[in-house]
Amino acid sequence: ASAGGGGNGINVWPKPRIMSWTTQPRANLLSPSFAISSPKHFYLSSAANRYLKLIKTEHHQPLVTPSLINITTSSSSALHTLFITVESLLTPLQHGVNETYTLSIPADASIANLTAHTVWGAMRGLETFSQLVWGKPNLLVASGLYVWDSPLFAHRGLMVDTSRNYYGVDDILRTIKTMSFNKMNVFHWHITDSHSFPLVLPSEPDLAAKGSYGHDMQYSPDDVKKIVEFGLTHGVRVLPEIDSPGHTGSWAEAYPEIVTCANKFWWPAESNWTNRLASEPGTGHLNPLNPKTYKILKNVINDIVNLFPEAFYHAGADEIIPGCWKADSTIQSFLSNGGTLSQLLEKFVGSTLPYIVFFNRTVVYWEDVLLDDNVNVRPSFLPKEHTILQTWNNGPNNTKRIVDAGYRAIVSSSEFYYLDCGHGDFLGNDSQYDQLQPSSSANNGGSWCGPFKTWQTIYDYDITYGLSEEEAKMVLGGEVALWSEQADPKVLDVRLWPRTSAMAETLWSGNRDEETGIKRYAQATDRLNEWRYRMVSRGVGAEPIQPLWCLRNPGMCNTAH
Repeated sequence: ASAGGGGNGINVWPKPRIMSWTTQPRANLLSPSFAISSPKHFYLSSAANRYLKLIKTEHHQPLVTPSLINITTSSSSALHTLFITVESLLTPLQHGVNETYTLSIPADASIANLTAHTVWGAMRGLETFSQLVWGKPNLLVASGLYVWDSPLFAHRGLMVDTSRNYYGVDDILRTIKTMSFNKMNVFHWHITDSHSFPLVLPSEPDLAAKGSYGHDMQYSPDDVKKIVEFGLTHGVRVLPEIDSPGHTGSWAEAYPEIVTCANKFWWPAESNWTNRLASEPGTGHLNPLNPKTYKILKNVINDIVNLFPEAFYHAGADEIIPGCWKADSTIQSFLSNGGTLSQLLEKFVGSTLPYIVFFNRTVVYWEDVLLDDNVNVRPSFLPKEHTILQTWNNGPNNTKRIVDAGYRAIVSSSEFYYLDCGHGDFLGNDSQYDQLQPSSSANNGGSWCGPFKTWQTIYDYDITYGLSEEEAKMVLGGEVALWSEQADPKVLDVRLWPRTSAMAETLWSGNRDEETGIKRYAQATDRLNEWRYRMVSRGVGAEPIQPLWCLRNPGMCNTAH
């Protein structure tokens, strides 16, 4: 019989691929002297100690008491040890690492077994085990249970923008910890943008000294080391993004000579939208014609690869706004002599991508670099073996365009995966709201990507929709994204959770019943409700998805239409 689907109150999120009872559903006592026996490994040993503390102190009390569970309170059947076996202790945390694990909790033995190919798979199994323990004052553990689990997608990420508003190190660490609860493995750190440059770089200290919001809103090399190490301890890679050549207005505080249209009003009153300088307040593009641009940028790249061991380097390259480059006299001359804006971008990419690849990095770009209607580069500038494209527009259509062109894809379709949408816009004199009948945009949440992306919208999105089996293999996975124009630490948890959990499950085990192929959002509701409450008890400020009454009255909050 299957387990973990919420029908008997045993809930694991993300739902494991295979989770079945080997006997009648039952729960045994967890011994007061319960221990985790783990191979000696710096990161796994730390994780085992962390989970042992969590398991013994959490005392989760399910909102719906597990039903059809035979509870055995005899100390003779108590579980004393979780024994971890790992086939390869040396495999590093990297894209595509094997995260498969099996977990066997016998009905009548004192030892449970967790077996994994790698340390990182063992961490996923520890999370599953922790969710199978509940009770107060005595701890119970689901027993007579077998789990085989492995993710459908290798890349299960979350992007957070720390340029528009600053997040403290503790906020980032809490986010990474919550990602590990949800078996996610990539923290995509959009560190810099036009609004601020918060990262202190040893080779270019003026970028943060002059481009950040202040000394108390910077990330030092020690901060980065702490974040990266914390990620490794939790099985989460930290993928840095230094967006360029667009979104670089903050660089102008230190080096105004390499940035075009910096510190200008983003959309001059006399201009139409086509001639804007930026798509939102905060202007500035690096100048591809200035040799100093590459001198500074190579120092930045050097520091990033030294600070971040991650094999992916996100180089941005989105939203090249023609008006910003055209505002520069040297670029005007280049264009008047027959040059094009796409050639400018090709010069930039051709001068920077090989340098990043030299450091044995794979370069990730936003889709614009290839797909933008006005400014793009030819595929010859983007070697497929060294390039990954991240899609954010036009849903499944752009994903298909990317894989059809032969590139690996990371899916962040704004129509489904942008967590900032639907909270209005941040323009100070926006007249669209001053109407008896609000505009369609205002009705839609007032933001360019409204409406708000509900957890159901995220859960039901199939990131390989419309792709053949071979094409789907080119999709590495997905990321939800939190752009921070209207987010900061006060609302971080609420914006992220539990909506990010919805994506975490679909990328781990899918959004469909593996036997029937029917989408399982209906039964996922109660499970996500329960999981949200458990995350809150673990210190996560996740927002509610229903009144508590709905869980207490199963089925009464569904629709029959």
